[in-house]
Amino acid sequence: MAKGPYSEKVMDHFMNPRNMGEIEDANAVGEVGNPACGDVMKLYMKINDDGIVEDVKFKTFGCGAAIASSSMATELIKGKKVEDVLRLTNEAIVEALDGLPPAKIHCSVMAEEAIEAALKDYYQRIGKDPKIVDEMKEKIKTEIA
Repeated sequence: MAKGPYSEKVMDHFMNPRNMGEIEDANAVGEVGNPACGDVMKLYMKINDDGIVEDVKFKTFGCGAAIASSSMATELIKGKKVEDVLRLTNEAIVEALDGLPPAKIHCSVMAEEAIEAALKDYYQRIGKDPKIVDEMKEKIKTEIA
């Protein structure tokens, strides 16, 4: 049984983060920060020609929930197509972590924003308008609603 406000899964991803580090030849890099809590999250992706995330790593400066959210997000997007990666919501990250305290939900939002920032970087690098990411996210939101 987890002690305190965090689930065992959050503690596991905090104590044993998956995919931590950086990718030298990443073709998608996103960095976001939350000035309110001082957390900074940097996400690196290697996306192949078929639009599949072959590798993903993160560097996060922040609290345990921010590190756990980053770690879980990388686990959830590795091996997925870019279109499916965009479907990942902060709610899905929270659910995969077996919940986060209300005061720490922003950490999962930051992970979602880091993914979006990295994908915008990716589209820019391949010569496409990074606004594609916002348009795809909007389309996904209307499908869910």
